[in-house]
Amino acid sequence: MAVYTHLGAEELAALIAHYDVGELVSAKGIAEGVSNSNWLIETTGSASSGDRFILTMYERRIELTDLPYFLGLLDHLSAKGCPVPRTIHDRNGAAFRMLDGKAVALIEFLPGVSPTQPTPEQARAVGWTLAQMHLASGDFGMGRANTMGFGENLAVLEACGKAGLASINPELPATVDAARAAAALELSALPQAQIHADLFPDNVLMLGDQVTGMIDFYFACTGAMALDLATTHAAWSFDSNNAYDAAVGTALLEGYEELRTLSSEERALLPEIAKGACLRFVASRAEDWLDTPDDALVTRKDPMQFVSRWHFYDKAGAKLFAS
Repeated sequence: MAVYTHLGAEELAALIAHYDVGELVSAKGIAEGVSNSNWLIETTGSASSGDRFILTMYERRIELTDLPYFLGLLDHLSAKGCPVPRTIHDRNGAAFRMLDGKAVALIEFLPGVSPTQPTPEQARAVGWTLAQMHLASGDFGMGRANTMGFGENLAVLEACGKAGLASINPELPATVDAARAAAALELSALPQAQIHADLFPDNVLMLGDQVTGMIDFYFACTGAMALDLATTHAAWSFDSNNAYDAAVGTALLEGYEELRTLSSEERALLPEIAKGACLRFVASRAEDWLDTPDDALVTRKDPMQFVSRWHFYDKAGAKLFAS
């Protein structure tokens, strides 16, 4: 989440007037993430929708034609009992509206806070909820290709160029060869579902050890469930010093398998999938580092954090996922 576009009070009030949520009371920009502009909206409320929402304006990496999938998936999972925010439809029944040539959507606000240093109990709950989401998506009637797959990661790194990557860190150009190896992985034969594909701690809301919300589904796609699990493992299982936390990593895997057991084929490929997942964030962070305007209300994220995690999985992944 972030703020790239600035909307005045009058524009926001006029937009909110299209929804049956009461009148605008306040709007506060949310300065996190790198893809969309977001505001926390408070209104006078209504009996059916409450009074706090997230307003999202879609800025980058999101095609307008993908919005029915993203927003429909939220509604589907919410209706299935998953802790996922539903879309607030306007008075005409539309899930999103256009404003100044950009799509905007109003999303249910869910309570909770994102853990900054997850505990094993929290990781276990997240693993279970991820499996719940995978199983609940089985009868969702839409699909979407993964636009951040391993082949796309390679293309992003190559487009950044060796000089561009080296301007961030001299070690980054070496990741191109690693991304080329990951691009050769074939995941289509593994069990598939609708996957979140970006389930970092800041995309999970919790109250204590309970997951109250999984948010920011704008990289969601149809893909291998093992990829989603490996991506989540890479995002959750390292401490503030970027060292692997075995208790957290183990709990996340155990929580997932409490609800859905991994196949032998999935488990065998998890080390390489985890390495590829790390390179996805190396690529996206490097691209964002080079492309983010200096005046954007965004904090750049260091791609080297995930280079380090790639090295961990390269060395320890086979033993880590063996059982």
